[in-house]
Amino acid sequence: MALASLLLGASLLSACGNDAAPPSTFVLLDGSSQTTADLKGKVTLVNFWATSCTTCVAEMPDIVATYDKFKARGYETIAVAMQYDPPSYVVNFAETRKLPFKVAIDNTGAVAKAWGDVKLTPTTYVVNKQGEIVKRYVGAPDFSELHQLIEKLLAA
Repeated sequence: MALASLLLGASLLSACGNDAAPPSTFVLLDGSSQTTADLKGKVTLVNFWATSCTTCVAEMPDIVATYDKFKARGYETIAVAMQYDPPSYVVNFAETRKLPFKVAIDNTGAVAKAWGDVKLTPTTYVVNKQGEIVKRYVGAPDFSELHQLIEKLLAA
């Protein structure tokens, strides 16, 4: 019952008006960082995931395909590994799967907290060019619906 109300709350949250993406600093695997402000002007997918999450691992090829499809048109992806995910696992996953987009490690949990206290993985946000969250998915997205949304946002 608690999960049902939690999921209902998540779907209600995604139906709300557009909220600004929270100010965050993403620490990337190469040691560089990117902030939420750096994303303005691009349509961005922010995916909270973990190497221990079977749904996250299963959806990753679709996230890669989505990135590859739209990257030339001003689309960005940041995969944020959860605080509890061992950094060596994240690096190994990103390297062996040749993830083509930015991968961040949320060492302190501050990013997940800022983005609505994310606890369930995968949780994915779609952010428009103005830096507003337009959609939140808890669990794997419907990728055909996601692609339609990205098309619409890129055209805006």
